[in-house]
Amino acid sequence: MTAPATDHLNDTDAADISAPAPPADSDLGFGRVVAQQTRGRFLSKDGRATARKFGLGGQRTEHLYLRALNVPWGTFLLWTVGAVLLMNGIFALGYGSLGSGAIAGAGTLGLDDPFMRAFVYSVGAFTTTGTDGLHAMGSAAHLLTIMQSLIGPLTGMIIAGLVIARLTRPRARLRFSESAVIAPYEGGRGLMFRFVNELPSELTDVTVSVNLFWYEDIDGKRERNFHVLTLEREHVAFFPLHWTVVHPITADSPMRGVTPERLCSGDTEILVLITAHEETFSTHVSVRASYRWDEVSWDAKFANIFTTAGDDALAIDVDRLSRFDRLPEGTTRIPAPAEGAPISA
Repeated sequence: MTAPATDHLNDTDAADISAPAPPADSDLGFGRVVAQQTRGRFLSKDGRATARKFGLGGQRTEHLYLRALNVPWGTFLLWTVGAVLLMNGIFALGYGSLGSGAIAGAGTLGLDDPFMRAFVYSVGAFTTTGTDGLHAMGSAAHLLTIMQSLIGPLTGMIIAGLVIARLTRPRARLRFSESAVIAPYEGGRGLMFRFVNELPSELTDVTVSVNLFWYEDIDGKRERNFHVLTLEREHVAFFPLHWTVVHPITADSPMRGVTPERLCSGDTEILVLITAHEETFSTHVSVRASYRWDEVSWDAKFANIFTTAGDDALAIDVDRLSRFDRLPEGTTRIPAPAEGAPISA
Protein backbone atom coordinates (compact mmCIF):
# COMPACT_ATOMS: atom_id res chain seq x y z
CA MET A 1 0.00 0.00 0.00
CA THR A 2 1.19 3.52 -0.65
CA ALA A 3 1.33 6.42 1.74
CA PRO A 4 -1.54 8.96 1.59
CA ALA A 5 -1.08 11.71 -0.95
CA THR A 6 -0.06 15.12 0.36
CA ASP A 7 -0.75 18.56 -1.04
CA HIS A 8 2.60 18.95 -2.80
CA LEU A 9 2.02 15.71 -4.70
CA ASN A 10 -0.91 17.24 -6.57
CA ASP A 11 1.50 19.34 -8.59
CA THR A 12 2.08 17.52 -11.86
CA ASP A 13 5.46 19.23 -12.19
CA ALA A 14 6.74 17.61 -9.00
CA ALA A 15 9.65 15.22 -9.28
CA ASP A 16 9.25 11.48 -8.95
CA ILE A 17 9.28 10.29 -5.37
CA SER A 18 10.54 7.14 -3.75
CA ALA A 19 7.92 4.57 -2.92
CA PRO A 20 7.27 3.72 0.72
CA ALA A 21 8.03 0.17 1.71
CA PRO A 22 5.01 -2.08 1.07
CA PRO A 23 3.36 -3.92 3.98
CA ALA A 24 4.86 -7.28 4.91
CA ASP A 25 1.67 -9.13 3.94
CA SER A 26 1.46 -7.70 0.42
CA ASP A 27 3.75 -10.30 -1.17
CA LEU A 28 0.95 -12.89 -1.69
CA GLY A 29 2.79 -15.27 0.63
CA PHE A 30 5.90 -15.62 -1.55
CA GLY A 31 8.13 -13.60 0.75
CA ARG A 32 10.44 -10.70 -0.02
CA VAL A 33 13.37 -12.95 -0.96
CA VAL A 34 11.35 -14.63 -3.71
CA ALA A 35 10.02 -11.29 -4.90
CA GLN A 36 13.51 -9.84 -5.25
CA GLN A 37 15.03 -12.89 -6.96
CA THR A 38 12.24 -13.53 -9.47
CA ARG A 39 12.97 -12.52 -13.05
CA GLY A 40 10.52 -12.48 -15.93
CA ARG A 41 6.89 -13.50 -15.56
CA PHE A 42 5.56 -14.66 -12.22
CA LEU A 43 2.56 -16.29 -13.92
CA SER A 44 2.18 -17.36 -17.53
CA LYS A 45 -0.50 -15.73 -19.66
CA ASP A 46 -2.96 -18.51 -18.78
CA GLY A 47 -2.21 -18.30 -15.06
CA ARG A 48 0.25 -21.17 -14.59
CA ALA A 49 3.05 -20.49 -12.14
CA THR A 50 6.47 -20.21 -13.77
CA ALA A 51 8.30 -21.26 -10.58
CA ARG A 52 10.12 -24.59 -10.44
CA LYS A 53 10.83 -27.02 -7.59
CA PHE A 54 13.92 -29.23 -7.70
CA GLY A 55 14.75 -32.24 -5.59
CA LEU A 56 11.38 -33.95 -6.10
CA GLY A 57 12.36 -36.03 -9.09
CA GLY A 58 10.90 -35.71 -12.55
CA GLN A 59 7.28 -36.26 -11.40
CA ARG A 60 6.52 -37.25 -14.97
CA THR A 61 3.56 -39.41 -13.97
CA GLU A 62 1.99 -36.59 -11.96
CA HIS A 63 2.52 -34.07 -14.77
CA LEU A 64 1.11 -36.50 -17.33
CA TYR A 65 -1.95 -37.04 -15.15
CA LEU A 66 -2.54 -33.29 -14.79
CA ARG A 67 -2.12 -32.78 -18.53
CA ALA A 68 -4.60 -35.58 -19.20
CA LEU A 69 -7.12 -33.75 -17.02
CA ASN A 70 -6.56 -30.34 -18.56
CA VAL A 71 -6.20 -30.93 -22.30
CA PRO A 72 -9.28 -30.47 -24.54
CA TRP A 73 -11.49 -33.49 -25.12
CA GLY A 74 -10.39 -33.86 -28.73
CA THR A 75 -6.73 -33.99 -27.72
CA PHE A 76 -7.49 -36.40 -24.88
CA LEU A 77 -9.35 -38.81 -27.18
CA LEU A 78 -6.60 -38.57 -29.78
CA TRP A 79 -3.97 -39.39 -27.15
CA THR A 80 -6.06 -42.29 -25.83
CA VAL A 81 -6.71 -43.90 -29.20
CA GLY A 82 -3.11 -43.33 -30.25
CA ALA A 83 -1.74 -44.93 -27.07
CA VAL A 84 -3.99 -47.99 -27.44
CA LEU A 85 -3.05 -48.43 -31.10
CA LEU A 86 0.63 -47.98 -30.28
CA MET A 87 0.55 -50.65 -27.56
CA ASN A 88 -1.27 -53.07 -29.82
CA GLY A 89 1.16 -52.34 -32.62
CA ILE A 90 4.08 -53.21 -30.30
CA PHE A 91 2.41 -56.47 -29.31
CA ALA A 92 1.70 -57.24 -32.97
CA LEU A 93 5.40 -56.77 -33.75
CA GLY A 94 6.15 -59.11 -30.86
CA TYR A 95 3.87 -61.78 -32.28
CA GLY A 96 5.34 -61.21 -35.74
CA SER A 97 8.86 -61.70 -34.44
CA LEU A 98 7.90 -65.24 -33.39
CA GLY A 99 7.22 -66.24 -36.98
CA SER A 100 4.18 -66.50 -39.21
CA GLY A 101 2.90 -69.53 -37.29
CA ALA A 102 2.61 -67.73 -33.95
CA ILE A 103 -1.02 -66.76 -34.72
CA ALA A 104 -3.21 -69.43 -36.28
CA GLY A 105 -6.86 -69.62 -37.34
CA ALA A 106 -6.83 -66.96 -40.03
CA GLY A 107 -7.83 -69.27 -42.85
CA THR A 108 -11.44 -68.05 -43.07
CA LEU A 109 -10.74 -64.43 -42.17
CA GLY A 110 -8.83 -63.37 -45.26
CA LEU A 111 -5.91 -62.03 -43.18
CA ASP A 112 -2.98 -62.97 -45.37
CA ASP A 113 -0.67 -60.20 -44.10
CA PRO A 114 1.21 -61.50 -41.01
CA PHE A 115 1.32 -58.10 -39.29
CA MET A 116 -2.39 -57.42 -39.84
CA ARG A 117 -3.22 -60.90 -38.56
CA ALA A 118 -1.13 -60.31 -35.44
CA PHE A 119 -2.59 -56.82 -34.97
CA VAL A 120 -6.20 -58.05 -35.16
CA TYR A 121 -5.43 -60.77 -32.66
CA SER A 122 -3.66 -58.25 -30.41
CA VAL A 123 -6.61 -55.86 -30.40
CA GLY A 124 -9.02 -58.67 -29.57
CA ALA A 125 -6.88 -59.90 -26.68
CA PHE A 126 -6.15 -56.38 -25.44
CA THR A 127 -9.78 -55.25 -25.36
CA THR A 128 -11.13 -58.70 -24.29
CA THR A 129 -13.70 -58.49 -27.09
CA GLY A 130 -12.62 -61.80 -28.63
CA THR A 131 -10.17 -62.82 -31.31
CA ASP A 132 -12.69 -64.19 -33.84
CA GLY A 133 -11.12 -67.64 -34.15
CA LEU A 134 -7.50 -66.48 -34.04
CA HIS A 135 -5.38 -68.19 -31.41
CA ALA A 136 -1.77 -68.26 -30.26
CA MET A 137 0.55 -71.11 -31.11
CA GLY A 138 3.59 -71.88 -28.99
CA SER A 139 4.68 -71.00 -25.48
CA ALA A 140 6.15 -67.60 -26.39
CA ALA A 141 2.96 -66.48 -28.16
CA HIS A 142 0.88 -67.65 -25.20
CA LEU A 143 3.14 -65.73 -22.83
CA LEU A 144 2.58 -62.55 -24.82
CA THR A 145 -1.16 -63.23 -24.76
CA ILE A 146 -1.11 -63.57 -20.97
CA MET A 147 0.76 -60.30 -20.63
CA GLN A 148 -1.66 -58.58 -22.96
CA SER A 149 -4.71 -59.96 -21.18
CA LEU A 150 -3.40 -58.30 -18.00
CA ILE A 151 -2.23 -55.01 -19.50
CA GLY A 152 -5.38 -54.49 -21.58
CA PRO A 153 -7.94 -54.36 -18.73
CA LEU A 154 -5.57 -52.29 -16.57
CA THR A 155 -5.22 -49.79 -19.38
CA GLY A 156 -8.98 -49.72 -19.80
CA MET A 157 -9.46 -48.99 -16.09
CA ILE A 158 -6.90 -46.18 -16.24
CA ILE A 159 -8.66 -44.60 -19.23
CA ALA A 160 -12.06 -44.99 -17.56
CA GLY A 161 -10.70 -43.37 -14.41
CA LEU A 162 -9.34 -40.42 -16.38
CA VAL A 163 -12.67 -39.98 -18.17
CA ILE A 164 -14.56 -40.00 -14.86
CA ALA A 165 -12.06 -37.58 -13.31
CA ARG A 166 -12.44 -35.21 -16.28
CA LEU A 167 -16.25 -35.38 -16.11
CA THR A 168 -16.48 -34.86 -12.35
CA ARG A 169 -13.68 -32.34 -11.86
CA PRO A 170 -15.01 -28.88 -10.90
CA ARG A 171 -13.57 -26.22 -13.14
CA ALA A 172 -14.08 -22.70 -14.39
CA ARG A 173 -13.02 -21.68 -17.86
CA LEU A 174 -12.78 -17.94 -18.14
CA ARG A 175 -11.73 -16.02 -21.23
CA PHE A 176 -9.80 -12.82 -20.52
CA SER A 177 -9.29 -9.87 -22.78
CA GLU A 178 -6.01 -10.24 -24.64
CA SER A 179 -4.69 -7.02 -23.14
CA ALA A 180 -5.45 -4.74 -20.25
CA VAL A 181 -6.24 -1.10 -21.02
CA ILE A 182 -5.43 2.23 -19.39
CA ALA A 183 -8.66 4.04 -20.25
CA PRO A 184 -10.44 7.24 -19.16
CA TYR A 185 -12.36 6.74 -15.92
CA GLU A 186 -14.41 9.30 -13.97
CA GLY A 187 -12.35 12.29 -15.04
CA GLY A 188 -9.07 10.45 -14.58
CA ARG A 189 -7.66 7.11 -15.65
CA GLY A 190 -8.22 3.49 -14.77
CA LEU A 191 -6.55 0.15 -15.36
CA MET A 192 -9.12 -2.19 -16.90
CA PHE A 193 -9.47 -5.72 -18.17
CA ARG A 194 -12.50 -7.91 -18.68
CA PHE A 195 -13.41 -11.55 -18.70
CA VAL A 196 -16.33 -13.87 -19.43
CA ASN A 197 -17.37 -17.38 -18.42
CA GLU A 198 -16.96 -19.68 -21.43
CA LEU A 199 -18.87 -22.61 -19.92
CA PRO A 200 -22.68 -22.88 -19.78
CA SER A 201 -22.48 -23.59 -16.04
CA GLU A 202 -23.29 -20.69 -13.72
CA LEU A 203 -20.78 -18.94 -11.47
CA THR A 204 -21.92 -17.00 -8.41
CA ASP A 205 -20.21 -15.10 -5.59
CA VAL A 206 -17.35 -14.12 -7.89
CA THR A 207 -14.46 -12.29 -6.24
CA VAL A 208 -11.49 -10.65 -7.98
CA SER A 209 -8.17 -9.59 -6.51
CA VAL A 210 -5.50 -7.79 -8.54
CA ASN A 211 -1.86 -7.27 -7.55
CA LEU A 212 0.80 -5.09 -9.10
CA PHE A 213 4.30 -6.56 -9.25
CA TRP A 214 7.07 -4.18 -10.35
CA TYR A 215 10.40 -2.59 -9.56
CA GLU A 216 10.41 0.64 -7.59
CA ASP A 217 12.88 2.89 -5.77
CA ILE A 218 12.66 2.47 -1.98
CA ASP A 219 15.04 4.67 -0.01
CA GLY A 220 17.37 4.84 -2.98
CA LYS A 221 17.37 1.07 -3.51
CA ARG A 222 15.72 -0.64 -6.48
CA GLU A 223 13.36 -3.38 -5.29
CA ARG A 224 10.68 -5.50 -6.88
CA ASN A 225 7.53 -5.46 -4.77
CA PHE A 226 3.86 -6.43 -4.73
CA HIS A 227 1.01 -3.96 -4.29
CA VAL A 228 -2.66 -4.79 -3.84
CA LEU A 229 -4.73 -2.71 -6.27
CA THR A 230 -8.00 -1.30 -4.98
CA LEU A 231 -10.83 -2.11 -7.38
CA GLU A 232 -13.99 -0.27 -8.27
CA ARG A 233 -15.76 -3.50 -7.38
CA GLU A 234 -14.24 -6.69 -6.00
CA HIS A 235 -17.30 -8.95 -5.76
CA VAL A 236 -20.46 -9.74 -7.69
CA ALA A 237 -23.20 -12.12 -6.57
CA PHE A 238 -24.27 -13.09 -10.10
CA PHE A 239 -22.13 -13.43 -13.21
CA PRO A 240 -24.37 -14.11 -16.22
CA LEU A 241 -22.48 -12.06 -18.82
CA HIS A 242 -19.05 -10.42 -18.50
CA TRP A 243 -17.19 -8.26 -15.99
CA THR A 244 -14.97 -5.27 -16.66
CA VAL A 245 -12.59 -5.00 -13.71
CA VAL A 246 -11.42 -1.44 -12.97
CA HIS A 247 -8.63 -0.11 -10.77
CA PRO A 248 -9.11 3.66 -10.49
CA ILE A 249 -5.72 5.40 -10.76
CA THR A 250 -6.00 8.04 -8.07
CA ALA A 251 -3.56 9.86 -5.80
CA ASP A 252 -3.75 6.88 -3.43
CA SER A 253 -2.94 4.31 -6.11
CA PRO A 254 0.55 2.80 -6.42
CA MET A 255 0.08 3.41 -10.17
CA ARG A 256 -0.41 7.16 -9.79
CA GLY A 257 1.36 9.10 -12.52
CA VAL A 258 2.16 5.88 -14.38
CA THR A 259 3.33 6.05 -18.00
CA PRO A 260 4.21 3.39 -20.59
CA GLU A 261 7.88 4.05 -19.88
CA ARG A 262 7.34 3.52 -16.14
CA LEU A 263 5.61 0.17 -16.71
CA CYS A 264 8.46 -0.92 -18.98
CA SER A 265 11.27 0.19 -16.67
CA GLY A 266 9.56 -1.49 -13.75
CA ASP A 267 9.24 -4.80 -15.63
CA THR A 268 5.63 -4.69 -14.51
CA GLU A 269 3.30 -7.66 -14.18
CA ILE A 270 -0.35 -7.51 -13.12
CA LEU A 271 -1.48 -10.67 -11.32
CA VAL A 272 -5.16 -11.61 -11.28
CA LEU A 273 -6.88 -14.14 -9.01
CA ILE A 274 -10.57 -14.96 -9.40
CA THR A 275 -12.55 -17.21 -7.06
CA ALA A 276 -16.17 -18.22 -7.53
CA HIS A 277 -18.84 -20.71 -6.55
CA GLU A 278 -19.48 -23.21 -9.35
CA GLU A 279 -23.12 -24.31 -9.19
CA THR A 280 -22.92 -27.57 -11.15
CA PHE A 281 -20.71 -29.27 -8.55
CA SER A 282 -21.57 -26.80 -5.75
CA THR A 283 -17.94 -26.04 -4.97
CA HIS A 284 -15.45 -23.19 -5.18
CA VAL A 285 -13.12 -22.80 -8.13
CA SER A 286 -10.28 -20.40 -8.81
CA VAL A 287 -8.69 -19.01 -11.97
CA ARG A 288 -5.45 -17.04 -12.36
CA ALA A 289 -4.25 -14.74 -15.12
CA SER A 290 -1.44 -12.30 -15.75
CA TYR A 291 -0.74 -9.20 -17.84
CA ARG A 292 2.81 -8.01 -18.51
CA TRP A 293 3.69 -4.38 -19.16
CA ASP A 294 3.71 -4.94 -22.92
CA GLU A 295 0.20 -6.41 -22.71
CA VAL A 296 -1.28 -3.11 -21.53
CA SER A 297 -2.80 -0.81 -24.18
CA TRP A 298 -2.82 2.99 -23.89
CA ASP A 299 -4.97 5.74 -25.40
CA ALA A 300 -7.83 3.27 -25.82
CA LYS A 301 -11.04 2.07 -24.24
CA PHE A 302 -12.88 -1.22 -24.52
CA ALA A 303 -15.43 -1.43 -27.33
CA ASN A 304 -19.08 -2.02 -26.59
CA ILE A 305 -19.64 -5.76 -26.11
CA PHE A 306 -23.42 -5.72 -25.79
CA THR A 307 -25.66 -6.90 -28.61
CA THR A 308 -29.32 -7.74 -29.13
CA ALA A 309 -30.96 -11.15 -28.93
CA GLY A 310 -34.02 -12.31 -30.84
CA ASP A 311 -36.17 -12.43 -27.70
CA ASP A 312 -34.97 -9.01 -26.47
CA ALA A 313 -32.85 -10.68 -23.78
CA LEU A 314 -29.65 -8.98 -22.68
CA ALA A 315 -26.74 -10.47 -24.64
CA ILE A 316 -23.06 -9.95 -25.33
CA ASP A 317 -20.81 -10.86 -28.24
CA VAL A 318 -17.83 -12.70 -26.75
CA ASP A 319 -15.86 -12.16 -29.98
CA ARG A 320 -15.71 -8.47 -29.01
CA LEU A 321 -14.16 -9.19 -25.61
CA SER A 322 -10.67 -7.99 -26.60
CA ARG A 323 -11.72 -5.21 -28.98
CA PHE A 324 -11.07 -1.60 -28.03
CA ASP A 325 -11.57 1.79 -29.58
CA ARG A 326 -8.57 4.03 -30.17
CA LEU A 327 -8.55 7.46 -28.54
CA PRO A 328 -6.53 10.58 -29.43
CA GLU A 329 -2.85 10.22 -28.65
CA GLY A 330 -2.02 11.27 -25.12
CA THR A 331 -5.51 10.63 -23.74
CA THR A 332 -4.23 8.15 -21.16
CA ARG A 333 -0.46 8.16 -21.75
CA ILE A 334 -0.32 11.50 -19.96
CA PRO A 335 -1.16 11.24 -16.23
CA ALA A 336 -4.26 13.01 -14.95
CA PRO A 337 -3.45 16.10 -12.80
CA ALA A 338 -5.33 14.69 -9.81
CA GLU A 339 -3.01 11.69 -9.60
CA GLY A 340 -0.04 13.63 -8.29
CA ALA A 341 3.63 12.80 -8.75
CA PRO A 342 4.50 9.28 -9.94
CA ILE A 343 6.49 6.76 -7.93
CA SER A 344 10.00 6.45 -9.33
CA ALA A 345 11.25 3.21 -10.78
